[in-house]
Amino acid sequence: MTFTNKQYDVLKKIAVLILPLAEFVSALATIWGLPYGKEIVATLTALHAFLGACLNASSNRYYKEADGDAEREEP
Repeated sequence: MTFTNKQYDVLKKIAVLILPLAEFVSALATIWGLPYGKEIVATLTALHAFLGACLNASSNRYYKEADGDAEREEP
């Protein structure tokens, strides 16, 4: 699966926001005793991991196509 540049940028922005959101929810749930805090945080963390895997796969495929199947050096 390869995303367009716009799709990739939007998903990356969402992924970057999810982890801090999970930490924020965790803190509020602990401080205020909010219900389902652990479940919400676990769901956000799982979503973050899934988006990261999708973005990584798309990025790898993009570079493989751009380099003509050449190996991509990791920074």
